[in-house]
Amino acid sequence: MTPEEPDLTTMSDLRQAAVTRLRKKRDLQAHVLSYVLVNLFLNAIWLLTSPGGFYWPMFPLLGWGIGLAFHVWDVYVSSNPSEEDIRTEMERLSRR
Repeated sequence: MTPEEPDLTTMSDLRQAAVTRLRKKRDLQAHVLSYVLVNLFLNAIWLLTSPGGFYWPMFPLLGWGIGLAFHVWDVYVSSNPSEEDIRTEMERLSRR
């Protein structure tokens, strides 16, 4: 391979990682949209049926919100394991 040629395996791996990340971001956008729309609908029901009563929409807001927070964490905060982490785990598994 000459220095001008791109490493195809690296480019293929990089492309696959980019596709995976873009899919995760698209899935997160769909999750956020459904969270907002469903909770707006539940709040509208609460407002129309018992505006001064017990605020029951807080349960799905909080419960689903926790799941949404973990989804955001997975997409934007968590990182891929390092090569060292992968090697260490492989060695640990091979000792079993």
